[in-house]
Amino acid sequence: MKNVPTTSWRSALQSMLPRSLRMRLLVFLLAAIVLAGAVQGALAYRGALDEADALFDYHMQQTALALRSGLPVDAQGLGPGLDPEDENHEFIVQVWTNEGLRIFESAVGAALPQIAVLGFANVQARGGTYRVFSMQTRSQVIQVAQNMAARRDMARSLALRTLAPLAIMAPLLVLAVWWGVSRSLAPVERVRRQLAQRQADDLSPVSDAQLPDEVQPLVSELNLLFERVQRAFDAQEHFVADAAHELRSPLAALRLQLQGLQRAGDDAARAVAIERLSAGIDRATRLVEQLLTLARQEASTATNEPVDLHAVAQLALADVAPAAQARSMDVGLLHSDAANVPVTVRGDAEALRMLARNLLDNAIKYTPPGGRVDLQVRREGDAAVLTVEDSGPGIAPEHRERVMQRFVRETSEGAPGSGLGLAIVQAIAQGHGATVQLSASPRLGGLLVTVRFG
Repeated sequence: MKNVPTTSWRSALQSMLPRSLRMRLLVFLLAAIVLAGAVQGALAYRGALDEADALFDYHMQQTALALRSGLPVDAQGLGPGLDPEDENHEFIVQVWTNEGLRIFESAVGAALPQIAVLGFANVQARGGTYRVFSMQTRSQVIQVAQNMAARRDMARSLALRTLAPLAIMAPLLVLAVWWGVSRSLAPVERVRRQLAQRQADDLSPVSDAQLPDEVQPLVSELNLLFERVQRAFDAQEHFVADAAHELRSPLAALRLQLQGLQRAGDDAARAVAIERLSAGIDRATRLVEQLLTLARQEASTATNEPVDLHAVAQLALADVAPAAQARSMDVGLLHSDAANVPVTVRGDAEALRMLARNLLDNAIKYTPPGGRVDLQVRREGDAAVLTVEDSGPGIAPEHRERVMQRFVRETSEGAPGSGLGLAIVQAIAQGHGATVQLSASPRLGGLLVTVRFG
Protein backbone atom coordinates (compact mmCIF):
# COMPACT_ATOMS: atom_id res chain seq x y z
CA MET A 1 0.00 0.00 0.00
CA LYS A 2 1.34 3.42 -0.92
CA ASN A 3 2.21 5.83 1.84
CA VAL A 4 -0.17 8.78 2.01
CA PRO A 5 1.64 12.09 2.69
CA THR A 6 1.07 13.62 6.10
CA THR A 7 -0.18 16.84 4.52
CA SER A 8 -2.90 14.87 2.71
CA TRP A 9 -4.12 13.37 5.98
CA ARG A 10 -3.99 16.79 7.60
CA SER A 11 -5.94 18.36 4.74
CA ALA A 12 -8.52 15.58 4.84
CA LEU A 13 -8.91 16.05 8.60
CA GLN A 14 -9.29 19.79 8.22
CA SER A 15 -11.96 19.34 5.55
CA MET A 16 -13.91 17.01 7.85
CA LEU A 17 -13.96 19.51 10.72
CA PRO A 18 -16.73 22.12 10.86
CA ARG A 19 -15.73 25.65 9.84
CA SER A 20 -17.44 27.21 12.85
CA LEU A 21 -15.06 27.86 15.75
CA ARG A 22 -17.88 27.20 18.21
CA MET A 23 -18.67 23.83 16.63
CA ARG A 24 -14.97 22.92 16.54
CA LEU A 25 -14.59 23.68 20.23
CA LEU A 26 -17.72 21.72 21.07
CA VAL A 27 -16.61 18.74 18.97
CA PHE A 28 -13.14 18.70 20.50
CA LEU A 29 -14.39 19.15 24.06
CA LEU A 30 -17.12 16.53 23.74
CA ALA A 31 -14.67 14.12 22.11
CA ALA A 32 -12.28 14.76 25.00
CA ILE A 33 -15.09 14.05 27.49
CA VAL A 34 -16.01 10.79 25.74
CA LEU A 35 -12.37 9.75 25.53
CA ALA A 36 -11.81 10.61 29.18
CA GLY A 37 -14.91 8.58 30.12
CA ALA A 38 -13.64 5.60 28.11
CA VAL A 39 -10.21 5.81 29.70
CA GLN A 40 -11.77 6.19 33.14
CA GLY A 41 -13.97 3.15 32.49
CA ALA A 42 -10.99 1.06 31.38
CA LEU A 43 -8.97 2.14 34.39
CA ALA A 44 -11.92 1.52 36.71
CA TYR A 45 -12.41 -1.95 35.25
CA ARG A 46 -8.70 -2.70 35.53
CA GLY A 47 -8.60 -1.42 39.11
CA ALA A 48 -11.74 -3.31 40.12
CA LEU A 49 -10.36 -6.49 38.57
CA ASP A 50 -7.11 -6.11 40.49
CA GLU A 51 -9.03 -5.51 43.71
CA ALA A 52 -11.29 -8.49 43.03
CA ASP A 53 -8.24 -10.69 42.36
CA ALA A 54 -6.61 -9.64 45.61
CA LEU A 55 -9.84 -10.06 47.58
CA PHE A 56 -10.79 -13.47 46.15
CA ASP A 57 -7.21 -14.72 46.39
CA TYR A 58 -7.28 -13.84 50.07
CA HIS A 59 -10.63 -15.62 50.56
CA MET A 60 -9.34 -18.69 48.72
CA GLN A 61 -6.25 -18.75 50.91
CA GLN A 62 -8.31 -18.38 54.09
CA THR A 63 -10.70 -21.15 52.97
CA ALA A 64 -7.77 -23.48 52.41
CA LEU A 65 -6.29 -22.62 55.81
CA ALA A 66 -9.66 -23.33 57.45
CA LEU A 67 -9.62 -26.88 56.01
CA ARG A 68 -6.06 -27.82 56.95
CA SER A 69 -7.20 -29.54 60.18
CA GLY A 70 -8.37 -32.45 58.03
CA LEU A 71 -11.58 -34.02 56.67
CA PRO A 72 -13.17 -37.42 57.37
CA VAL A 73 -12.99 -39.94 54.56
CA ASP A 74 -16.00 -42.12 53.60
CA ALA A 75 -15.80 -45.55 52.06
CA GLN A 76 -15.65 -44.20 48.54
CA GLY A 77 -13.04 -41.59 49.37
CA LEU A 78 -15.51 -38.78 48.58
CA GLY A 79 -17.46 -36.39 50.75
CA PRO A 80 -20.89 -34.97 49.94
CA GLY A 81 -20.78 -32.18 47.32
CA LEU A 82 -22.94 -29.72 45.49
CA ASP A 83 -24.33 -30.05 42.02
CA PRO A 84 -21.79 -28.55 39.60
CA GLU A 85 -24.67 -26.94 37.69
CA ASP A 86 -25.55 -24.85 40.76
CA GLU A 87 -24.52 -21.28 39.89
CA ASN A 88 -24.77 -19.98 43.47
CA HIS A 89 -21.50 -21.41 44.74
CA GLU A 90 -18.34 -19.26 44.41
CA PHE A 91 -15.51 -21.66 45.19
CA ILE A 92 -14.77 -25.23 44.23
CA VAL A 93 -12.90 -27.07 46.97
CA GLN A 94 -11.04 -30.33 46.46
CA VAL A 95 -9.00 -32.26 49.01
CA TRP A 96 -6.47 -34.91 48.02
CA THR A 97 -4.43 -37.27 50.09
CA ASN A 98 -0.69 -37.23 49.71
CA GLU A 99 -1.06 -40.53 47.80
CA GLY A 100 -3.22 -38.74 45.16
CA LEU A 101 -6.65 -39.96 46.34
CA ARG A 102 -9.36 -37.27 46.14
CA ILE A 103 -11.29 -37.42 49.40
CA PHE A 104 -13.49 -34.33 49.05
CA GLU A 105 -14.98 -32.06 46.39
CA SER A 106 -17.51 -29.29 46.96
CA ALA A 107 -18.99 -29.60 43.45
CA VAL A 108 -19.66 -33.11 42.21
CA GLY A 109 -18.13 -33.70 38.79
CA ALA A 110 -16.09 -30.52 38.79
CA ALA A 111 -13.24 -32.50 37.23
CA LEU A 112 -10.54 -29.93 38.04
CA PRO A 113 -7.10 -31.43 37.53
CA GLN A 114 -4.76 -31.99 40.39
CA ILE A 115 -2.12 -29.27 40.44
CA ALA A 116 1.38 -30.20 41.49
CA VAL A 117 2.42 -26.55 41.89
CA LEU A 118 1.66 -25.20 45.32
CA GLY A 119 0.35 -21.66 45.68
CA PHE A 120 -1.67 -19.82 43.04
CA ALA A 121 -1.99 -20.90 39.42
CA ASN A 122 -4.36 -20.41 36.48
CA VAL A 123 -5.82 -23.62 35.02
CA GLN A 124 -7.86 -24.19 31.84
CA ALA A 125 -10.81 -26.46 32.73
CA ARG A 126 -14.50 -26.88 31.90
CA GLY A 127 -14.22 -24.47 28.99
CA GLY A 128 -12.89 -21.59 31.08
CA THR A 129 -10.03 -20.34 33.19
CA TYR A 130 -9.90 -21.17 36.89
CA ARG A 131 -7.81 -19.57 39.58
CA VAL A 132 -6.51 -22.37 41.80
CA PHE A 133 -4.81 -22.15 45.19
CA SER A 134 -3.06 -25.33 46.39
CA MET A 135 -1.73 -25.93 49.92
CA GLN A 136 -0.15 -29.08 51.30
CA THR A 137 -0.45 -30.24 54.90
CA ARG A 138 1.14 -33.31 56.55
CA SER A 139 -1.55 -35.62 55.20
CA GLN A 140 -3.51 -33.73 52.58
CA VAL A 141 -3.36 -31.36 49.58
CA ILE A 142 -6.12 -28.75 49.66
CA GLN A 143 -7.19 -27.01 46.47
CA VAL A 144 -9.57 -24.03 46.28
CA ALA A 145 -10.58 -22.88 42.77
CA GLN A 146 -12.75 -20.14 41.31
CA ASN A 147 -13.88 -19.41 37.78
CA MET A 148 -12.24 -16.16 36.55
CA ALA A 149 -15.51 -15.19 34.85
CA ALA A 150 -16.98 -14.46 38.28
CA ARG A 151 -14.18 -12.04 38.98
CA ARG A 152 -14.60 -10.33 35.61
CA ASP A 153 -18.35 -10.00 36.20
CA MET A 154 -17.74 -8.38 39.55
CA ALA A 155 -15.10 -6.02 38.10
CA ARG A 156 -17.48 -5.08 35.29
CA SER A 157 -20.23 -4.40 37.77
CA LEU A 158 -17.96 -2.23 39.93
CA ALA A 159 -16.75 -0.30 36.87
CA LEU A 160 -20.31 0.35 35.69
CA ARG A 161 -21.28 1.58 39.15
CA THR A 162 -18.26 3.90 39.05
CA LEU A 163 -19.24 5.29 35.64
CA ALA A 164 -22.94 5.58 36.41
CA PRO A 165 -22.66 9.08 38.02
CA LEU A 166 -20.62 10.28 35.04
CA ALA A 167 -23.25 8.99 32.62
CA ILE A 168 -25.95 10.77 34.61
CA MET A 169 -23.96 14.00 34.68
CA ALA A 170 -22.99 13.81 30.98
CA PRO A 171 -25.98 15.86 29.70
CA LEU A 172 -25.33 18.54 32.32
CA LEU A 173 -21.64 18.49 31.40
CA VAL A 174 -22.51 18.92 27.72
CA LEU A 175 -24.74 21.90 28.56
CA ALA A 176 -21.99 23.39 30.73
CA VAL A 177 -19.47 23.03 27.89
CA TRP A 178 -21.88 24.59 25.39
CA TRP A 179 -22.60 27.50 27.75
CA GLY A 180 -18.91 28.03 28.49
CA VAL A 181 -17.92 28.04 24.82
CA SER A 182 -20.77 30.38 23.88
CA ARG A 183 -19.93 32.67 26.79
CA SER A 184 -16.24 32.75 25.83
CA LEU A 185 -17.02 33.55 22.19
CA ALA A 186 -19.59 36.25 22.99
CA PRO A 187 -17.00 39.11 22.71
CA VAL A 188 -15.94 37.76 19.31
CA GLU A 189 -19.57 37.77 18.19
CA ARG A 190 -19.87 41.33 19.49
CA VAL A 191 -16.89 42.42 17.36
CA ARG A 192 -18.45 40.69 14.34
CA ARG A 193 -21.71 42.57 14.83
CA GLN A 194 -19.85 45.88 15.18
CA LEU A 195 -18.02 45.30 11.90
CA ALA A 196 -21.18 44.10 10.13
CA GLN A 197 -23.11 47.23 11.13
CA ARG A 198 -20.39 49.68 10.05
CA GLN A 199 -20.52 51.97 7.09
CA ALA A 200 -17.86 51.58 4.43
CA ASP A 201 -16.10 54.81 5.46
CA ASP A 202 -16.14 54.08 9.22
CA LEU A 203 -12.52 53.29 10.17
CA SER A 204 -12.78 53.98 13.89
CA PRO A 205 -11.06 51.47 16.22
CA VAL A 206 -12.92 48.32 17.22
CA SER A 207 -13.46 47.90 20.94
CA ASP A 208 -11.24 45.13 22.34
CA ALA A 209 -12.80 45.10 25.82
CA GLN A 210 -13.13 41.64 27.44
CA LEU A 211 -11.73 39.87 24.39
CA PRO A 212 -9.82 36.62 24.95
CA ASP A 213 -6.04 36.90 24.89
CA GLU A 214 -5.93 34.80 21.72
CA VAL A 215 -8.29 37.14 19.84
CA GLN A 216 -7.16 40.49 21.22
CA PRO A 217 -3.94 40.64 19.10
CA LEU A 218 -6.06 40.06 15.99
CA VAL A 219 -8.34 42.98 16.87
CA SER A 220 -5.32 45.14 17.75
CA GLU A 221 -3.78 44.43 14.35
CA LEU A 222 -7.15 45.16 12.73
CA ASN A 223 -7.26 48.53 14.50
CA LEU A 224 -3.71 49.28 13.32
CA LEU A 225 -4.81 48.40 9.79
CA PHE A 226 -7.79 50.75 10.12
CA GLU A 227 -5.42 53.47 11.33
CA ARG A 228 -3.08 52.96 8.35
CA VAL A 229 -5.98 52.97 5.91
CA GLN A 230 -7.35 56.13 7.55
CA ARG A 231 -3.99 57.81 7.17
CA ALA A 232 -3.86 56.74 3.54
CA PHE A 233 -7.36 58.17 2.96
CA ASP A 234 -6.42 61.41 4.71
CA ALA A 235 -3.25 61.67 2.65
CA GLN A 236 -5.25 61.06 -0.50
CA GLU A 237 -7.78 63.72 0.43
CA HIS A 238 -5.03 66.19 1.26
CA PHE A 239 -3.23 65.33 -1.94
CA VAL A 240 -6.34 65.92 -4.04
CA ALA A 241 -7.10 69.18 -2.25
CA ASP A 242 -3.51 70.43 -2.44
CA ALA A 243 -3.11 69.36 -6.08
CA ALA A 244 -6.33 71.10 -7.05
CA HIS A 245 -5.22 74.26 -5.24
CA GLU A 246 -1.60 74.32 -6.40
CA LEU A 247 -2.24 73.31 -10.00
CA ARG A 248 -4.77 76.07 -10.50
CA SER A 249 -2.14 78.81 -10.65
CA PRO A 250 0.33 77.02 -13.02
CA LEU A 251 -2.47 76.01 -15.36
CA ALA A 252 -3.83 79.58 -15.40
CA ALA A 253 -0.32 80.84 -16.14
CA LEU A 254 0.06 78.33 -18.97
CA ARG A 255 -3.24 79.53 -20.46
CA LEU A 256 -2.09 83.15 -20.30
CA GLN A 257 1.25 82.25 -21.84
CA LEU A 258 -0.54 80.34 -24.62
CA GLN A 259 -2.72 83.37 -25.28
CA GLY A 260 0.40 85.54 -25.38
CA LEU A 261 1.91 83.17 -27.94
CA GLN A 262 -1.24 83.37 -30.05
CA ARG A 263 -1.19 87.21 -29.94
CA ALA A 264 2.53 87.48 -30.77
CA GLY A 265 2.86 89.79 -33.76
CA ASP A 266 6.41 89.01 -34.87
CA ASP A 267 9.01 86.29 -34.55
CA ALA A 268 10.81 87.91 -31.65
CA ALA A 269 7.65 88.17 -29.54
CA ARG A 270 6.71 84.66 -30.54
CA ALA A 271 10.12 83.32 -29.43
CA VAL A 272 9.78 85.02 -26.02
CA ALA A 273 6.27 83.60 -25.61
CA ILE A 274 7.45 80.12 -26.55
CA GLU A 275 10.29 80.34 -24.00
CA ARG A 276 7.90 81.44 -21.27
CA LEU A 277 5.43 78.71 -22.18
CA SER A 278 8.20 76.09 -22.13
CA ALA A 279 9.37 77.30 -18.71
CA GLY A 280 5.79 77.20 -17.43
CA ILE A 281 5.35 73.65 -18.68
CA ASP A 282 8.58 72.64 -16.96
CA ARG A 283 7.40 74.17 -13.67
CA ALA A 284 4.02 72.44 -13.93
CA THR A 285 5.70 69.14 -14.76
CA ARG A 286 8.03 69.50 -11.76
CA LEU A 287 5.09 70.32 -9.51
CA VAL A 288 3.11 67.27 -10.65
CA GLU A 289 6.15 65.02 -10.18
CA GLN A 290 6.70 66.30 -6.66
CA LEU A 291 3.01 65.91 -5.79
CA LEU A 292 3.06 62.31 -6.95
CA THR A 293 6.29 61.66 -5.08
CA LEU A 294 4.88 63.14 -1.87
CA ALA A 295 1.65 61.15 -2.14
CA ARG A 296 3.59 57.94 -2.78
CA GLN A 297 5.93 58.51 0.17
CA GLU A 298 3.12 59.38 2.59
CA ALA A 299 1.10 56.29 1.64
CA SER A 300 3.94 53.74 1.41
CA THR A 301 5.89 51.79 4.01
CA ALA A 302 9.68 51.79 3.88
CA THR A 303 11.38 48.63 2.71
CA ASN A 304 13.29 46.97 5.54
CA GLU A 305 16.67 46.22 3.97
CA PRO A 306 20.20 47.37 4.89
CA VAL A 307 21.25 50.56 3.07
CA ASP A 308 24.74 52.11 3.00
CA LEU A 309 24.28 55.84 3.58
CA HIS A 310 27.71 56.65 2.09
CA ALA A 311 26.64 55.07 -1.21
CA VAL A 312 23.30 56.89 -1.08
CA ALA A 313 25.11 60.22 -0.50
CA GLN A 314 27.43 59.68 -3.47
CA LEU A 315 24.51 58.87 -5.79
CA ALA A 316 22.61 61.96 -4.62
CA LEU A 317 25.67 64.14 -5.27
CA ALA A 318 25.92 62.73 -8.80
CA ASP A 319 22.24 63.59 -9.36
CA VAL A 320 22.67 67.29 -8.46
CA ALA A 321 26.10 67.78 -10.04
CA PRO A 322 24.75 69.41 -13.24
CA ALA A 323 22.68 71.93 -11.27
CA ALA A 324 25.65 72.74 -9.03
CA GLN A 325 27.94 73.27 -12.00
CA ALA A 326 25.39 75.55 -13.65
CA ARG A 327 25.50 77.78 -10.57
CA SER A 328 29.28 77.47 -10.07
CA MET A 329 28.82 75.98 -6.60
CA ASP A 330 31.15 73.83 -4.52
CA VAL A 331 29.09 70.77 -3.60
CA GLY A 332 30.78 67.74 -2.08
CA LEU A 333 30.85 64.98 0.51
CA LEU A 334 32.46 66.06 3.75
CA HIS A 335 34.55 63.26 5.25
CA SER A 336 34.59 62.68 8.99
CA ASP A 337 37.18 60.93 11.16
CA ALA A 338 35.18 57.71 10.87
CA ALA A 339 34.66 57.91 7.12
CA ASN A 340 35.92 54.37 6.64
CA VAL A 341 33.35 53.01 9.07
CA PRO A 342 30.22 51.86 7.17
CA VAL A 343 27.06 53.70 8.17
CA THR A 344 24.13 51.39 7.52
CA VAL A 345 20.43 51.88 8.16
CA ARG A 346 17.44 49.73 7.31
CA GLY A 347 15.00 51.07 4.75
CA ASP A 348 14.45 51.83 1.07
CA ALA A 349 17.64 52.84 -0.78
CA GLU A 350 15.80 54.72 -3.54
CA ALA A 351 13.69 56.70 -1.05
CA LEU A 352 16.78 57.65 0.98
CA ARG A 353 18.51 58.74 -2.22
CA MET A 354 15.53 61.00 -2.94
CA LEU A 355 15.76 62.41 0.60
CA ALA A 356 19.42 63.35 0.17
CA ARG A 357 18.83 64.65 -3.37
CA ASN A 358 15.97 66.93 -2.26
CA LEU A 359 18.07 68.36 0.58
CA LEU A 360 20.94 69.07 -1.82
CA ASP A 361 18.57 70.47 -4.45
CA ASN A 362 17.01 72.86 -1.93
CA ALA A 363 20.43 74.00 -0.72
CA ILE A 364 21.62 74.62 -4.29
CA LYS A 365 18.49 76.59 -5.23
CA TYR A 366 18.53 78.87 -2.19
CA THR A 367 22.29 79.42 -1.98
CA PRO A 368 23.66 82.27 -4.13
CA PRO A 369 25.84 81.27 -7.11
CA GLY A 370 29.42 80.47 -6.18
CA GLY A 371 28.38 79.28 -2.71
CA ARG A 372 29.14 76.04 -0.92
CA VAL A 373 27.04 72.99 0.04
CA ASP A 374 28.45 70.12 2.13
CA LEU A 375 26.93 66.69 2.66
CA GLN A 376 28.15 64.50 5.50
CA VAL A 377 27.33 60.99 6.74
CA ARG A 378 28.55 59.87 10.14
CA ARG A 379 27.65 57.68 13.11
CA GLU A 380 26.96 59.09 16.55
CA GLY A 381 26.76 56.25 19.03
CA ASP A 382 24.01 53.89 17.83
CA ALA A 383 22.46 56.53 15.53
CA ALA A 384 23.28 57.24 11.88
CA VAL A 385 23.31 60.93 10.96
CA LEU A 386 23.07 62.62 7.55
CA THR A 387 23.63 66.39 7.40
CA VAL A 388 23.41 68.99 4.61
CA GLU A 389 24.67 72.54 5.26
CA ASP A 390 25.07 75.49 2.95
CA SER A 391 26.41 79.03 2.83
CA GLY A 392 23.06 80.54 1.85
CA PRO A 393 20.81 82.92 3.78
CA GLY A 394 19.37 80.17 5.97
CA ILE A 395 15.90 80.17 7.52
CA ALA A 396 14.76 82.26 10.47
CA PRO A 397 14.17 80.17 13.63
CA GLU A 398 10.48 81.11 13.77
CA HIS A 399 9.92 79.78 10.24
CA ARG A 400 11.85 76.49 10.49
CA GLU A 401 8.96 74.38 11.68
CA ARG A 402 6.54 75.90 9.20
CA VAL A 403 8.68 75.26 6.10
CA MET A 404 8.39 71.50 6.69
CA GLN A 405 4.74 71.73 5.66
CA ARG A 406 3.57 71.28 2.08
CA PHE A 407 3.57 74.27 -0.29
CA VAL A 408 5.33 76.48 2.24
CA ARG A 409 8.71 77.93 1.28
CA GLU A 410 10.90 80.91 2.03
CA THR A 411 10.74 83.22 -0.98
CA SER A 412 14.01 83.92 -2.65
CA GLU A 413 14.43 85.78 -5.86
CA GLY A 414 15.46 83.53 -8.71
CA ALA A 415 14.79 80.33 -6.70
CA PRO A 416 11.81 78.58 -8.27
CA GLY A 417 10.04 75.91 -6.31
CA SER A 418 6.72 74.60 -5.10
CA GLY A 419 7.49 74.16 -1.40
CA LEU A 420 7.35 70.36 -1.53
CA GLY A 421 11.04 69.46 -1.20
CA LEU A 422 11.23 69.52 2.61
CA ALA A 423 7.75 67.99 2.90
CA ILE A 424 8.96 65.01 0.85
CA VAL A 425 12.07 64.79 3.08
CA GLN A 426 9.85 64.79 6.17
CA ALA A 427 7.61 62.04 4.75
CA ILE A 428 10.58 59.82 3.84
CA ALA A 429 12.22 60.38 7.24
CA GLN A 430 9.03 59.48 9.11
CA GLY A 431 8.70 56.32 7.04
CA HIS A 432 12.22 55.31 8.17
CA GLY A 433 11.75 56.26 11.83
CA ALA A 434 14.10 59.24 11.47
CA THR A 435 13.82 62.84 12.65
CA VAL A 436 14.58 66.02 10.68
CA GLN A 437 15.98 69.10 12.44
CA LEU A 438 16.68 72.53 10.95
CA SER A 439 19.27 74.82 12.51
CA ALA A 440 21.92 77.39 11.62
CA SER A 441 25.21 76.12 10.23
CA PRO A 442 28.03 77.28 12.55
CA ARG A 443 30.64 76.51 9.88
CA LEU A 444 29.11 77.88 6.67
CA GLY A 445 26.61 80.34 8.13
CA GLY A 446 23.57 79.08 6.21
CA LEU A 447 21.06 76.32 6.92
CA LEU A 448 22.00 73.03 8.57
CA VAL A 449 19.57 70.10 8.04
CA THR A 450 20.19 67.07 10.29
CA VAL A 451 18.48 63.75 9.64
CA ARG A 452 18.98 61.31 12.53
CA PHE A 453 18.18 57.59 12.13
CA GLY A 454 17.57 55.66 15.32
